[in-house]
Amino acid sequence: MNQFPNVRRAARAPFVLAVAMGLVLAGCGKDEAPATANPQAAKPAATPQTVISEKVSALAPDALRAAATKAYNENRLYAPAGDNAIEYYLALRDKVPGDAAVSSALVDLLPMAVIATEQSVARDDFTEAQRLSALIGKADPSHPALARLKGAIAAQQQAAAQRAVQQQLSAEDQAKKQVELEKKRIEDQKKQQELAAKQLATKEVTDRAAADRAAADRAAADRAAADRAAADRAAADRAAAAQRQAAERPAATTTPARPAAAAAGSGSSELRALSTPAPEFPPEALRAAQSGEVQVEFTVSPDGSVSAARVVRANPPRVFDRAAVNAVKRWRFAPVDAPVTARRTIAFNPGN
Repeated sequence: MNQFPNVRRAARAPFVLAVAMGLVLAGCGKDEAPATANPQAAKPAATPQTVISEKVSALAPDALRAAATKAYNENRLYAPAGDNAIEYYLALRDKVPGDAAVSSALVDLLPMAVIATEQSVARDDFTEAQRLSALIGKADPSHPALARLKGAIAAQQQAAAQRAVQQQLSAEDQAKKQVELEKKRIEDQKKQQELAAKQLATKEVTDRAAADRAAADRAAADRAAADRAAADRAAADRAAAAQRQAAERPAATTTPARPAAAAAGSGSSELRALSTPAPEFPPEALRAAQSGEVQVEFTVSPDGSVSAARVVRANPPRVFDRAAVNAVKRWRFAPVDAPVTARRTIAFNPGN
């Protein structure tokens, strides 16, 4: 009777060895690995051709677009399998090739999938790591991280198989570990996707702010260009007007016109100018090459000084008014018997 336990132990040795060999073969990617040796190898590994579920592939383009947007907004960026933004966008790209919005979304999401793949490998979750790498491979077969991720998965699977041989894990231990892995994966993915969503939202805000600044800069540049164009047109108009006025009055000078007869009702005295200094040409009008004329009405006191002066008519208005009035107030005439009111027209021509 004492020999039966030893027989049973002897009979179990080949079985343990077979289990260990099955784990090693599974780590090397062999199809003949026993299903009970590694629960993660119980079903075929996902590939770029099989990673999109039939349920997702059967959806119409509009339904795929709506599902992708909802998954994106709810932070289901790459998980769970069969209900995540990357999977919906890939199925939509298959049905609507060349959609720029889909391509842009995948470009933003793939870095998150790469990080999630690396984290799945680190916790020996090979089924999830293979699914994520298959999503990356379908999205971009030439992705620079793809070969590295596949190598990491294979190496970590082999290391896990070797550890299993050393520790002689039972099927029950493996199942328990798988449950723990699944729970940990769900928790990690939720946190990772929330963080990724915040990063994407920050990127969108930054992009919008940059676009708003660029638009504001363009608008400011357009306004400045319009202001310069308006100033150039105004200067050209002033120059053209000055040329026309100069052509109409070729003999006009800044010297006051000869005295006119005294206004009616001002008495019989005749004004005789003793000093009529020319007005000072306004600097702004001189720079603009602007010409014009001002008719001034003034009163000569008995002592010959000008006691009052006002503008009667000016062309253009207000440009030369002050200069004309100030000049007339400095004029001196020969003494008269009584105050005399008169009018003079003063011409302004920058060419003389």
